[in-house]
Amino acid sequence: MQKIIALQRYTTIAAVAVLTVITFVIGFWFSWVFILCAVFGALTIVGIRDMRQDRHSILRNYPVLGHLRFLFESIRPEIRQYLIEGDQEEQPFSREQRSLVYQRSKGAEDKRPFGTTEKVYEAGYSWLTHSVQPVHFSDTDFRVKVGGPDCKQPYSASLYNISAMSFGSLSANAIQALNTGAKIGGFAHDTGEGGISRYHREPGGDLIYEIGSGYFGCRNDDGTFNAEKFAKQASADQVKMIEIKLSQGAKPGHGGMLPASKITPEIAEARDIPMGVDCVSPSAHSAFSSPLELMEFIGVLRERSGGKPVGFKLCIGHRREFMCMVKAMLETGIIPDFIVVDGTEGGTGAAPLEFSNHVGMPMVEGLTFVHNTLRGAGIRDHVKVGAAGKIVSAFDIARALSLGADWCNSARGYMFAIGCIQAQACHTNHCPVGVTTQDPLRQQALNVGDKAKRVARFHENTLKALGEMAGAAGLSNPCDFLPYHFMTRRGDGQMTEANDVYKYLPVGFLLDESSDEVIYKERWARASADSFAPPEDRV
Repeated sequence: MQKIIALQRYTTIAAVAVLTVITFVIGFWFSWVFILCAVFGALTIVGIRDMRQDRHSILRNYPVLGHLRFLFESIRPEIRQYLIEGDQEEQPFSREQRSLVYQRSKGAEDKRPFGTTEKVYEAGYSWLTHSVQPVHFSDTDFRVKVGGPDCKQPYSASLYNISAMSFGSLSANAIQALNTGAKIGGFAHDTGEGGISRYHREPGGDLIYEIGSGYFGCRNDDGTFNAEKFAKQASADQVKMIEIKLSQGAKPGHGGMLPASKITPEIAEARDIPMGVDCVSPSAHSAFSSPLELMEFIGVLRERSGGKPVGFKLCIGHRREFMCMVKAMLETGIIPDFIVVDGTEGGTGAAPLEFSNHVGMPMVEGLTFVHNTLRGAGIRDHVKVGAAGKIVSAFDIARALSLGADWCNSARGYMFAIGCIQAQACHTNHCPVGVTTQDPLRQQALNVGDKAKRVARFHENTLKALGEMAGAAGLSNPCDFLPYHFMTRRGDGQMTEANDVYKYLPVGFLLDESSDEVIYKERWARASADSFAPPEDRV
């Protein structure tokens, strides 16, 4: 059935080829038909050329027919919006965001005439304040050192890395292109919870090994954690950091299942699972069930990895539960090297609509809460904080840095760089550009070498833009952004400084009995290092 569906993509070129032959024969009786023969013949040649080229995935997967997309792109913007993109409210990312990524990844000019495309007088418009004494950066390879006092192999991470996307969710060619781009650009590629595949290893780019509740690549036959297998995976020089996935922004608290019918030998190899059996990702971890056990698990991973940076990723839900983790850090003295805050606005290949729209805390609020809780506990200097959730532009990165992030991750931005057109067919295995499919014919359209260069260019040009923004603000480093550098127009037409809403709370305030931060301290009082349960439910 898959082969039949795949072949349907070549219906157009097959049809014009057949029409070429038919009109050629009929032309001997009716000479004017040779004109049609010439037209169909030309289209056949175009289709053959489309199938042989490797720069445009759409044309390679949809010869002849794919040219309609590029035709629409040349039409006026307002027509293009309705013909290609439809209702913008139904699109996770705007046309402006995608256009920005495409231009930067291709090395094209990203300047525009006639001023801002944003609605500057509407509520919610945000802007960066600038200095009359701007700074110029000759080097925009901005980095942050990740690794606390107990880390033996700290990692110098770029400020903008590839967020978690598993092999299996993405195609082999997509994974290779992303990791090759990371290798070229010198930044990190998060494996996602699907394990380290051969397509992660072959290019040699830096990896963040993500461990989810399925413990793929480091599991026993019953799905529990295997420390020996983990040590073998983590010992690779290519693995720079270890990330425990507690929850994912787009579907926090929701497990997953990869049907046996979709498991290929390569996926089984990467995940260390058997063929012919459904692959289950439980909604919760089995290696720990309390905050103290989580910290002990972090300690085990740090030891077994040879002292590499170990941290965890989560989307904030019950704020008290995160405070339970922080109390466990203080009690055990085991402090993670990093925490990645994932926002509910983050993407995924497939999630229940209610989860993606209404479960989990948005990145801005989650990041602010994590940053201030760590400050309140007096350990913010020991933990680096990453941020993920629709971070595509330099402005997005600058805003996240100002709210407390030390670096940022992006999934969809880099997907755009390798050709994603946001067809929203990720879960169907029919991705038209070969990014989110295991169909060998479809993914062949994604040229690894070409797309890897685009990934590297997108990273480089985005950091250049970040340097320009930091320079415009008069800063010596983008990490110096603070909330007061950003302004927003309120609904009543007045301006508000981000510092008024997302202010930094005093260091140590959670441990200071005289502190008057009531909301934080009420939750802190109800948090326990022994259990994630609320006080009234503890036995």
